[in-house]
Amino acid sequence: MRFEIFGRWALVLALLVAGVDTACHAEVPTPESGDFVERDFRFQSGEILPELKVHYRTFGKPGRNAQGTVTNAVLILHGTTGSGAQFLRPEFSGELFGAGQLLDASRYFLVLPDGIGHGESSRPSQGLHAKFPHYGYRDMVEAHHRLLTEGLGVNHLRMVIGTSMGGMHTWFWGEIHPEFMDALLPLASLPTQISGRNRVWRRMIIDAIENDPGWHAGDYTVQPQGLKVASEVLYFMGSNPLQRWKQAPTLKEADAQLDKSVADAYQKMDANDVLYALRASEDYDPGPKLETIRAPLLAINFADDLINPPELGILEREIGRVARGRAIVYPMTDQTRGHGTHTLAAIWKHDLEEFLRTTQL
Repeated sequence: MRFEIFGRWALVLALLVAGVDTACHAEVPTPESGDFVERDFRFQSGEILPELKVHYRTFGKPGRNAQGTVTNAVLILHGTTGSGAQFLRPEFSGELFGAGQLLDASRYFLVLPDGIGHGESSRPSQGLHAKFPHYGYRDMVEAHHRLLTEGLGVNHLRMVIGTSMGGMHTWFWGEIHPEFMDALLPLASLPTQISGRNRVWRRMIIDAIENDPGWHAGDYTVQPQGLKVASEVLYFMGSNPLQRWKQAPTLKEADAQLDKSVADAYQKMDANDVLYALRASEDYDPGPKLETIRAPLLAINFADDLINPPELGILEREIGRVARGRAIVYPMTDQTRGHGTHTLAAIWKHDLEEFLRTTQL
């Protein structure tokens, strides 16, 4: 076990070496997309969905050893209200998936699925609204496990990488399927149940939607105003004060930035989908079983993350219970973006490089 807090100047040097300031990103091939339909999917709640669609994107092809075990598959998991498409942005795929890069798509089989209730996978807004089965993080992990094993023929993972909600899923993967992967990389997450401020902001959104007269128990025809509160809270929690001030150093600019964020949310988000996505975290609690994680695990967090603030000391305390665990917290710099730093691969890819090397079988 090892816990590290990078010194500021050591991190600055590392960022320069990693090329954070360069605007050049590698070209990345176009992923293949598909849908895997899971029949009669039974949720932890006991509810059953006759057809659960799990959408996914893949790069590359699975490689197998002489025993038929897949050796090069990497599962990459997105955050709350996101989708696998977020990893196609240059700051992630352009830093990792290109020729000669750490997760070169010609060498690895990269799987970028959409979670239940997210992206192009089955979700409440597709017709069932509030009659959609209530899902949790365990259901989401199970759906992705079936996608891999039954849909894509993957019987082993080289690594699980998750950001935010995906990071929390990564802790669960290590406990629920301890022999299924060679390594685990959760980013911007904590191995403990949702509580404190992390629960409060989620409840604020849940209450704003459900208490809105326009919600109509989920059967609205126009997005309820509670979605505005949701988008404002998500905007507030997703970055750090320095970046928000740099983007909006005047009252007028701050209002304009927030108004734009809300307007974008109304174009892209649905209140039921957001409500379900936030409620899904209520079954998250890897704490009691951290000792059962067998694969090497590298947890990366960021000091300016309002959702997972380092002053709680949770990661530092709990990583000691993971037999092959290590944790790093990056300090705030001009390059970090609070919680959203998890998708800026140039900042942390040098640690991924070392982790890939040290966990190579």
